[in-house]
Amino acid sequence: MTWTIGEVDVHRIDEIELPAATGSWLLPGATGEIRLHSHSFAFEKEGTKILVDTGIGNGKTRANPAWHDLDTGYLDALAAAGFAPDEVDLVLLTHLHADHVGWNTREQDGVWVPTFASARHVTARAEREFWTGYDMDGPRRQMFQDSVLPVERAGLLDLVDVPADGAEIVPGVRLLPTPGHTPGHVSVEVSSRGETALITGDAVHHPVQLAHPEIGASVDIDPAEAEKTRRRLLAGLADSGTLVLGTHFTPPTGGRLVSQGSGYRLAESP
Repeated sequence: MTWTIGEVDVHRIDEIELPAATGSWLLPGATGEIRLHSHSFAFEKEGTKILVDTGIGNGKTRANPAWHDLDTGYLDALAAAGFAPDEVDLVLLTHLHADHVGWNTREQDGVWVPTFASARHVTARAEREFWTGYDMDGPRRQMFQDSVLPVERAGLLDLVDVPADGAEIVPGVRLLPTPGHTPGHVSVEVSSRGETALITGDAVHHPVQLAHPEIGASVDIDPAEAEKTRRRLLAGLADSGTLVLGTHFTPPTGGRLVSQGSGYRLAESP
């Protein structure tokens, strides 16, 4: 799936549809029938090839069975869209959770090495510093060891300060602070020729949270802050014409947010 924002084509790079049980685990306040998806977004802006989040990854040891030891064609899908690993210039990480950093690395001769070895990897300074001081359990330490630290040790991870009005990384691409799910969580805004798209990251996991912003995720670090952020974000996006692209939304994945009663709904983008 591809969306056009001004002169920018934004591609959805599919990884997997997550098992049905994931929905009720992640969003216990919602109906158990909701489904979730794992994918990235890739686009080129003024000659810079950009990837937003890197999914779960292949062959990773994970406590969550939905993420454990995957074998998907993600890199083939990425290359087919015109973003072979050695062509990616910039990787934007909305936050440092296992299902957003997995393809940062791939296994080579028994060692986890950066997949996008020529790319600058960017996340919020507040995000990395939070995890530095966090008492991680074993699974999260494993994830950092195989998917974050190899990139950091290679000198490829850049930390940026993200003020309230956002941080422009390249012209027309901004990180916007959307804390709560994690303290340094960011969403990604893409603008071109008067048109705008917003990649949610995990500020919103599923369209049910558009209609019911009070529904939070079981893994939100700060549930109250996550809801506050979600309500602020949705109010700003509603009826604005901005294309909303959900990092875990199943197809159609993107649309324009419109007001509906006390909440919102996603109108499918043409």
